[in-house]
Parts: sequence; C-alpha cells; structure tokens
Amino acid sequence: MSPAVLIVVYCVFIVAASLLGGWLPSVVRLTHTRMQILMSFVSGLMLGVALLHLLPQAIELKLPVGTAMMWMLAGLLVMFLLIRIFDFHQHGSAETEDPSVPADSEHSHDHPHHGHQLNWVGLAFGLSVHTAIDGVALGASVVAEAQNHEALLSLFGLSTFLAIVLHKPLDALSITSLMTASGWSARGRSLVNGGFALMCPLGALLFWVFSTHWAGEGTPVIACALAFSAGVFLCISLGDLLPEVHFHKHDRVKLSIALLLGVALAYAIEKLPGHHHDVDPLGSQREATDSR
Repeated sequence: MSPAVLIVVYCVFIVAASLLGGWLPSVVRLTHTRMQILMSFVSGLMLGVALLHLLPQAIELKLPVGTAMMWMLAGLLVMFLLIRIFDFHQHGSAETEDPSVPADSEHSHDHPHHGHQLNWVGLAFGLSVHTAIDGVALGASVVAEAQNHEALLSLFGLSTFLAIVLHKPLDALSITSLMTASGWSARGRSLVNGGFALMCPLGALLFWVFSTHWAGEGTPVIACALAFSAGVFLCISLGDLLPEVHFHKHDRVKLSIALLLGVALAYAIEKLPGHHHDVDPLGSQREATDSR
C-alpha cells in the first residue's frame, strides 16, 4: 500500500473516531473510572510512541541528536502554550461512580470543570490546531517509515496512528460536552465536531504533499517534524497523566496498570517487523563531524 493511500485510510478511521467521540455519552455510560483508565492507557501509548518511535525515527534520519532534542523541546513548549492560552485539554464529561470524588471537584479532569467560564470557540480552535499537528505527526511518521523500512503489511506509522485514533474521541468529547452545556442543538454540535474531525486529515495530507513534492530529496523537514511531534505527544501524555495520578489516589493502581499497558503496546509495535528503529547517535555524530 502506498504512503498516500495509507494516509487516506488512516484519516478515515481518525475522522470516524472523532465523530464517535461526540456521540460517546449517548452510546456508552462514561463513568469516572472508565474515563480515567482510558485516559491513562492512551497517555501511556502516546508517551511510548514519542520516545520509542518518533524521536528515534528523527535521529535515524540523520538529524543530529542535539537538533532533535531542540525540536522536541519546541514541540513540547508550543503545545504547552496552546493549552495555557486556550485551556482546551480537558476531557469530556463522565459520570462519577465514587462518592468520594465529587463531580464538580476543582481537581476533576473528567469534564470541563470551568463549565460556563470556558469559551467553546477557543476550545474548538485550540483543539483544531492540536489535531492538525497530530496530522503532521501522522504524515511524517508514514513517509519516514515508507522511505526507510519494509513494515508489516505495509502499515507504516502504525504506532502514531493508534495513538491519534484512540485520543481523538476524548478531544471531540471535550468540544461537544461544552457545547451541550451551552445549549447548542444536536445538529450544531455535529457540524462543529465534523469540522474538528477533518483537521487531522488536513494536517496529514498537507504535510505529505509538502514533504514529497516541495521539500526536495534529503531535506531534514521530515526528521524535524518527527522530533517536534515527539515533544507534542510528550506534553499531551504527561498533561493528561500527571494530574490524574496525583489527584485520584483511590484509582492509583488501576491508572498505573493502564499506563504501563499503553507503554507496552508502543513497545510491542516497535518490535514488529519493519517498525524497529536502530539508532546510533554516536555514529550519526561522527558522520556529521566527518562531513565537515
């Protein structure tokens, strides 16, 4: 399967996952514990993808280690500032099943705890920029693996795709939950959620076109995008995870197990044929020195 076709297939699933996120409350009962476990699992997966796939891929493409770390730091800071400015990374409304955890607790991360103070337009804009960056990560991962590996079943960028497709329903749920609280109709929520769902495919397809048609052969743009995306994934995963582990001590064991399972999935994908990234940072540094 060609990278372009694979990106389109991935994007179809991501759009479906985003649309599903907006309908989740009417499909399944989202209890407090279920939401926390899901978030911890996805956070662990994104953490593993950032450090076991995206960053090693960037270095494997001959990006100097120092440069890769700078791009990763840039991605982390950009995502941190987006979250600070738009206050958008607060996931969906779940029902509380533990009476010791009040639904309106100031530390509850299950739902938009600032409720009416949050502007859904700012939330949607921040999440749209965030999901467009996810699309860039997906496009860069697929193109990089297609150029350098023979992946199992030609599923290039599989780990990045899984991290995004499992995280998108949580983001969509944030938007639709806040719109519901603001009195929006089901039609209006569906239209906004549909527009949000298309942002990731837009980012992925634009990056693929740019990297394959305009950037030129041997350009470091793919490696830089991978390192930048690793920083974005780190910020998202730790931003989701750390508040939960700290404030929800009653579920600490469950959340920790879910986290480890997410990291284990990222590690397992790394061991699949064609997905392993052999990185020799000293060798790449010697190459850079010799070329001078």
